[in-house]
Amino acid sequence: MPRLFAVRFSHFYAPLALLVGGVVAARQSALNDFFTSLFNVLPTVLLLLGAAFCCAYGRAREAFLLLVVYLVYFLLDTQVDHYRATGTVLPEAALTFHLCSVLLPVLFGLYGAWQERTQMLQECLARLSVLLVVSLIAFLLAWRSPERLLEWLAVVRWPGLYADWLSLIQLAYPLFLLAFVVMVVQYLRQPRPVHAAQFVALVGLLMMLPQVFKQPGVLNVLSSVVMLILVVSIAQEAYQMAFRDELTGLPGRRALNERLQRLGRHYVIAMADVDHFKAFNDTHGHDVGDQVLRLVASRLRKIGGGGRAYRYGGEEFTLVFPGRNLDDCLPHLEAVRQAVESYRMQLRDKANRPKAAQQGKRRRGSGSGSQVSVTISIGVAERLLEQRNPEEVIKAADQALYSAKNAGRNCIRAFGQNRRGAVRTPKPAATEV
Repeated sequence: MPRLFAVRFSHFYAPLALLVGGVVAARQSALNDFFTSLFNVLPTVLLLLGAAFCCAYGRAREAFLLLVVYLVYFLLDTQVDHYRATGTVLPEAALTFHLCSVLLPVLFGLYGAWQERTQMLQECLARLSVLLVVSLIAFLLAWRSPERLLEWLAVVRWPGLYADWLSLIQLAYPLFLLAFVVMVVQYLRQPRPVHAAQFVALVGLLMMLPQVFKQPGVLNVLSSVVMLILVVSIAQEAYQMAFRDELTGLPGRRALNERLQRLGRHYVIAMADVDHFKAFNDTHGHDVGDQVLRLVASRLRKIGGGGRAYRYGGEEFTLVFPGRNLDDCLPHLEAVRQAVESYRMQLRDKANRPKAAQQGKRRRGSGSGSQVSVTISIGVAERLLEQRNPEEVIKAADQALYSAKNAGRNCIRAFGQNRRGAVRTPKPAATEV
């Protein structure tokens, strides 16, 4: 099932910025000696750096994507260097170029969609076997019947779709289109930075191939940029694994610890906890429990007053307000408490759930199934003179949270004060889960 709620345009920011920069650099009529030397060695450096990252994080898929791009760069670089030096192409240049145009989208799409399922060594051996078999078949065909293979690759199969501005052989375009479809479907099913990077990298490869012999430096620059996009995506995912909670999308405990070191002298910290979450989880199941956590996180993410929400652990969240005092933050905390309380979730009746999508759409919101709601309790503490570090403020907020729980839950308590949230006024708005 597509996780459209997790789609983020931010996944595409870094790869698109790198690609635009690479295209601008590649279109320069001539690069100076420094950049020429840099882009001559950069693909090899990125292959080694990416391989080190992939070994460290167990990423066989990205390792072989880098390897496929590098092999295409290596095969075409010799042809391009000879063409620049002499103005003529080697006899095998056309066949090599056409084979790369066909095999690149096939292997890139295959490796991009090939998920890791077993141990790193087994994954690498399986992918290496596929690469060796494909390379061996292509080599044998090119060695035994190069003219016939070239003629078969270059033939115009669909005359109605032929145009002079299409620089690649006609067979390459449907293969690229198929690879694009695979990349889009994969990203929609699992919106991750690495999947967004694979799509953008494939765009860069399609932009690179037609200009390999036309524009000097295109092969080196765009190959380097495509490999850099893949390497950066590995680093970006490693960062998210360490600093962002996968379930809720909020920054995680490690990100909170980093933020606490840069808070300054005046700040407020609040601890929020989902009321009766364990009983709710046991009654309705962990899937619904996960949806509850995502719901609460989505409301906390919209906290005003300059606050920032973090997933502290389990059903507990932390809200940090740098440069604020307690009175500034209480109205915003009350607003988010009410937003969670007023949300009504309608649980689907699995026994009577319609099989047809249209029938289910007509019945949506009709009242079938039970309605449930959740509430949160919040404890808040302001940094005072006797509290020397953020850890002590968090402990104070945690004590206030216990006070809110003891006071009947679904309320706000400040450390050292008898403060409580406003009267609960539920606003039903049925939404299916």
